[in-house]
Amino acid sequence: MSDTRLKLAVQKSGRLAEGGLKLLERSGLRFAYGRDALHRRAENMPVDLMLVRDDDIPSFVAGGACDYGIVGENVLYEMQARSRRYGEVETVLKLGFAKCTLKLAAPKDGGIRSAGDLAGKSIATSYPGLTKAWLAERGIEAEVVEMRGSVEVAPRMKIADAICDLVSSGATLEANGLEAFETVLESEAVLIRRRNGRNGGVEATAKLLIQRAEGVIASAQTKYILLNAPTDRLAEIKAILPGSDAPTVAQIAGRDDVVAVHAVCREQVFWETLERLKTAGARAILVLPIEKMMA
Repeated sequence: MSDTRLKLAVQKSGRLAEGGLKLLERSGLRFAYGRDALHRRAENMPVDLMLVRDDDIPSFVAGGACDYGIVGENVLYEMQARSRRYGEVETVLKLGFAKCTLKLAAPKDGGIRSAGDLAGKSIATSYPGLTKAWLAERGIEAEVVEMRGSVEVAPRMKIADAICDLVSSGATLEANGLEAFETVLESEAVLIRRRNGRNGGVEATAKLLIQRAEGVIASAQTKYILLNAPTDRLAEIKAILPGSDAPTVAQIAGRDDVVAVHAVCREQVFWETLERLKTAGARAILVLPIEKMMA
């Protein structure tokens, strides 16, 4: 691979892989699928993907093997908590997918209900670095027991009094008689790079790719709303539109009492929002996705 081509580390399989490839493809990159399962080459931009394990991505970036990487914050922060080697790795952009939460949990019928109750107790986790750092910040002395999997069974097997683990729906905790009581980290996929010693030959490509990714992320969180509004209630309706700076208002042919309103809404549009608009007099309300955005 040429030093003028941006080398980007991406998880080879899993949620980060699916979300990362989708983001890159929506950013306009087209990849050739060859025999090499660890490498994909973009056909229309000087970008090469390195497909690796997610917990190897910070190492590839810190060591300079890759210029950038897409990784979960939980993985990045855990490795930074364990080793100063990863202190030079920085987050460039939050990507908005692969969201998860690292939580503390304990048996429902036990005596642990808050962080203060952990003093003198043991905590099983796959994230010992993050857990120890969180405890240290709060002056809580507890034993951290590192486990590689099935962390949720630790209290039932008398391995630990509580756990610190990734939680999505909470169904796994419920099935094991556990209840979450504290959030340690809200995590999502991020784009990372080294602070110093980056390959200057690929920075122009990186800047363009980041700009495109920002447009894709913004469009995913933005909707285009069209509606008809009574002129005497226009101010009320404009106030309801979520995250809209200055909607476009246009006259409707043959009508003096109704105008057409077009708005780019940068906040999530809920059914409750549409119901409020309708109550305020809006009609013919249409909500459309935005494929691409560029400021």
